[in-house]
Amino acid sequence: METDLTQGSVVRNLLRFSVPYLIACFLQTFYGMADLFIAGQFNSADVITAVSVGSQVMHMLTVIIAGLAMGATVTISRAVGAKNKKDISSAVGNTVIIFFIFAGFLTAVLLANTGRIIRLLSVPEVSAAPAESYLLFCFAGIPFITAYNVIAAIFRGMGDSRRPMYFVAAAGIINIGLDYYLIGPMRMGAAGAAVATVSSQAFSVLLSLVVLKKMDYGVSFGRENIRLDKQTAGKILQVGAPICAQDGFIQVSFMVITVIANRRGVEVAAAVGIVEKVISFLFLVPSSMLSSISAIAAQNAGAGQHQRGKKTLFYGMGISVLMGSVFFIVCQFAAEQILTLFDKSDPGVIRLGAQYLRTYSFDCVAAGVHFCFSGYFSAYQKSFISFLHNVASALLFRIPGAYLASLWFPATLYAMGAAAPIGSAFSALICVLYYTVIMRKHIQDERLEKCYDHD
Repeated sequence: METDLTQGSVVRNLLRFSVPYLIACFLQTFYGMADLFIAGQFNSADVITAVSVGSQVMHMLTVIIAGLAMGATVTISRAVGAKNKKDISSAVGNTVIIFFIFAGFLTAVLLANTGRIIRLLSVPEVSAAPAESYLLFCFAGIPFITAYNVIAAIFRGMGDSRRPMYFVAAAGIINIGLDYYLIGPMRMGAAGAAVATVSSQAFSVLLSLVVLKKMDYGVSFGRENIRLDKQTAGKILQVGAPICAQDGFIQVSFMVITVIANRRGVEVAAAVGIVEKVISFLFLVPSSMLSSISAIAAQNAGAGQHQRGKKTLFYGMGISVLMGSVFFIVCQFAAEQILTLFDKSDPGVIRLGAQYLRTYSFDCVAAGVHFCFSGYFSAYQKSFISFLHNVASALLFRIPGAYLASLWFPATLYAMGAAAPIGSAFSALICVLYYTVIMRKHIQDERLEKCYDHD
């Protein structure tokens, strides 16, 4: 049975949905962080850099896949809110088809271009070979990463964020155990970290398929529903494609910043790589709120309860900004201690990483605003605005800011870390303006459309 998010306390629904989602995102991000942490215990800066670059590439791909999957979550959620069983089944079937094609294409392209990707990222020469090994194993596991995100999107579209959390938790335990065994006693280095990650993802997929088959949601998920419907597929892609493109472009911008860092030497490369992993962890709160708001607001939009969706937006934004402020303050006082968790042997990496983290961490506050707005816009199938402001932010502030900082402030990473929060502040401003001017009219039009449908 799907969970009805159109009834009861808005805050309770938001917390009930977002907390399991947050934990699941943490555990999924923990794969890369565990790889980096354990690699640092048994290897030197060359392998640490290889794992940090490789896991950043995989994080980018996971974010892209999850962004496309949000189209499925929103489409299913709106059908659930409207209590339309036929549309739910159609959305699930079209999701399977879209992602089957997407996973096959992505895997083939990445495996054929692994070497080119390593060269494009300007990975330091000593780290190039282990980084390529890491990516080859991980690219082969793309079908498992895609399958997990598809199944998780189906569960969340039904209002269930708890079971995906359980699947990732089980996989996380396997991942950590394999990391220690393959990187430690087996001395497989970066390749061992990749094998551990892919194996744990495969287990997560198998477990989730078993559970999904046994669940009774009151709708049909049989083969007869796995057929392409242009209207349903269009709805999924209308939401998912802009988010996928947006997240991909953002991650590419981060990779460009990584290239800028890599060209400044192995210490800067390692420092930036570690901080990027820390920031990806801190961003779990706004990321989980984005997805939670999109699912909850979509159900309420499908049920015509727009005021509840609006309340969900502002409660989620308040939580995100509050937690982002806490993270920012902690990073000001404990930056060195955080960096020491990942590299105890190189004082230069710790010093540079602490500088980068202190300014970069303000992005956790600014992102708390525009992430939540993006989730709300997606619920109303307006995700293109998120794509536009994020692309503009990267092109106008993040990339040029990081590049100019590397030229004007070569002895420090403080200025380079400030580029991202400035870009997020710009995105937040665009979101506020769009919500004030456009979204109110869109909701009024949707209400009128529902009235005509009832007539």
